[in-house]
Amino acid sequence: MTKWRRRIFTLLFGVMVAIAIVISQNSLLASSVGKDTLRMITSPDYPPFEYYDQGAERKIVGFDIDIANYIAKELGFKLEVMESDFSGLIPALQANRADFAMASMNPTPERLRNLDFSIVYYQGKDTIIAPVGSNITKLEDLAGKRVGVQLGTTQEQSVKEIGVKLPSMEIKLLNKAPDMIQEIKSGRIDAVILGDTVAQGFTQSNPELEFHPLSSNKPDGGSAIAFSKGSSLVAPFNKVLQKMLDGGEVERLKTKWFALKSPDAATSKPAAKGLNLDLRRIIPDIPFILQGIPVSLLFTLLSLFFGLIWGTLLTVCKITGIKPLILFANAYTSVFRGTPMLLQLALVYYATPQLTGYDISALQAGVLTFTLNSGAYLSETIRGGIQAVDKGQTEAALSMGVPYYLMMSDIIMPQALKNILPALVNEAIGLLKDSALVSTLGMVEILRSAQIVGANKYIYFEPLLFAGLIYYVLVMALTRSASTLEMRLRRSE
Repeated sequence: MTKWRRRIFTLLFGVMVAIAIVISQNSLLASSVGKDTLRMITSPDYPPFEYYDQGAERKIVGFDIDIANYIAKELGFKLEVMESDFSGLIPALQANRADFAMASMNPTPERLRNLDFSIVYYQGKDTIIAPVGSNITKLEDLAGKRVGVQLGTTQEQSVKEIGVKLPSMEIKLLNKAPDMIQEIKSGRIDAVILGDTVAQGFTQSNPELEFHPLSSNKPDGGSAIAFSKGSSLVAPFNKVLQKMLDGGEVERLKTKWFALKSPDAATSKPAAKGLNLDLRRIIPDIPFILQGIPVSLLFTLLSLFFGLIWGTLLTVCKITGIKPLILFANAYTSVFRGTPMLLQLALVYYATPQLTGYDISALQAGVLTFTLNSGAYLSETIRGGIQAVDKGQTEAALSMGVPYYLMMSDIIMPQALKNILPALVNEAIGLLKDSALVSTLGMVEILRSAQIVGANKYIYFEPLLFAGLIYYVLVMALTRSASTLEMRLRRSE
């Protein structure tokens, strides 16, 4: 028993060291961002507007980033670039997590009700992307077709307007542009509506696809910078943007970024039918994907550690016999087991600043959400483990005058933890895989890293397969470690 407890204390000490390192890193980050810094949020999966470069620094670059850097320099600010899914940009602005957002965003009437926008700095047109030889080249050809469009974009509004005229057209909403391209290649949809610049990049890297500008369609509304309602930055940003437009700086940046071929265009070959995989295309990006492993492991370790503590406290509430505590613990467990973790994550991350004024970081929001959720599940697991311990031991300890808390910590809990070890391993595996959810907050973990590589190179399966391999290796390593620990615990009995 002594050896077992020593191992547990060693593990807890390691976790606390990891927590201290994370807290110190967050403190250093917070101290580096002062009032002289503008925070920009974007979705770096939309080349050439914003995406991760292929160099050693792995920073976000693109047309929008250059414009933002120019404005920040003119106004005398430093620029901090944050990332999120496109659907998270507006909530981030409303929660004051960023000063402005740039992601080829259009100032639609619906958005103008909740946000302020700068003047338009880029005007594009919608295009149709469809398989070569499909004869889908104009709006009328979409009748009876399945059409994909990115959720929350002006293209979504355009397609819905087209759908009124073409009621036989089926609309499918998707989160990312690469997802839409893959849906075409999989045959689940017939066409996609995208901006012309992005469409050119996708068709360069996928020769089996072609795009056609919608000449009869109005421009897509133009790209503008988004701000929270009432932001004082709108006027100075407009002044610099107008200077850039009048002085030709925007045209220079267009030439710089829009004349570039897509990252994979030079090596693309006409695709044959079926699934074509070439893992060699992601070899230069493997180090970048591997950088997501520490993030995923950190979330898993911290969430399991704090979840175990919180789950134990909930278990104590359930077995005390005190009715209010029992009702609270059961109600808590019911809520957190009955709602999706993604919903809980969004509420914690976006609602906390508005409700409390505290600017909770993505790391803190992720660990807190995973802890609260994991605690609900572990409380039931721990309760089952405690109830599996022979009641005679409890009665014997109490009859000998052993205090309740000592009995639980020294006699009951060690045996209960042995009983629930397989369940704890399953929970750890689930948390490791669920760590992919924090990518919606802009954390670059394993899956997010793979998606970034896929968006930059206009490929889909290769990065995801490699990410899947990483998850599998980590899960197998965790399972093997747990099996070894379980065997040693059995020998110590």
